[in-house]
Amino acid sequence: MINVSDQQDQHAPRSLIVTLYGAYGRFAPGPVPVAELIRLLAAVGVDAPSVRSSVSRLKRRGLLVPARTAQGAAGYELSPDARQLLDDGDRRIYADAPPGDEGWVLAVFSVPESERQKRHVLRSRLSGLGFGTAAPGVWLAPARLYEETRHTLERLRLDTYVDFFRGEHLGFAPTAEAVARWWDLDRIAEQHEAFLDRHARVLRAWERRADTPPEEAYRDYLLALDSWRHLPYADPGLPAALLPADWPGTRSAAVFRGLHDRLRDAGAVFAGL
Repeated sequence: MINVSDQQDQHAPRSLIVTLYGAYGRFAPGPVPVAELIRLLAAVGVDAPSVRSSVSRLKRRGLLVPARTAQGAAGYELSPDARQLLDDGDRRIYADAPPGDEGWVLAVFSVPESERQKRHVLRSRLSGLGFGTAAPGVWLAPARLYEETRHTLERLRLDTYVDFFRGEHLGFAPTAEAVARWWDLDRIAEQHEAFLDRHARVLRAWERRADTPPEEAYRDYLLALDSWRHLPYADPGLPAALLPADWPGTRSAAVFRGLHDRLRDAGAVFAGL
């Protein structure tokens, strides 16, 4: 299985905590006790001080809310905004099949010069949601990303600067050529290859085994999910016909689905859910 010590520089504690809540913690019947967070993060190589400091940062960002368990222990639960983020993310992270051609959503924004910092935030958020740039102030993505983008911009109070449109590309360049300008496909492919380098061998190792010990399953699944969950934001799921031949995203998605199917439920046993 994956060597935890080799992965510590690739998985930030704060990211692993978000991944833990996304995979298991949000289904808990109440707040997750701090002691339980420390136990579950220790299994992927994170020490207690790092857990506490990362939880504090997530609390300041409004993603975690302190609460007491039914037994009176200190714990944390997700804020409503954090739950919305995870619900939106599920549609990308656990997509069952490559998307077809569904048209585009365009985001056109204009920010006054006196609020130019918000212009930077808008660009950063749209990029983080997987939008490509067609022209200055004109961003586009597959149409299915509209709802999640609307939620994000409303939460950040940036919605008043943006107009959304749905449409199709009519030329003049072939759409596949235009897509290669709008997104950095080489960079996205490199991220898929990095995921495959790290986790395809893990899936192969599990496929050779008959048993699925809960702690090992939990560890390998959490690390794979923590790597994978960022990829559907870098790669918005463009139609296969618009992508280069042998696109590595197809293979990386198959590896993640294989790990999810094999390990998620066994890992829930170790997580206590």
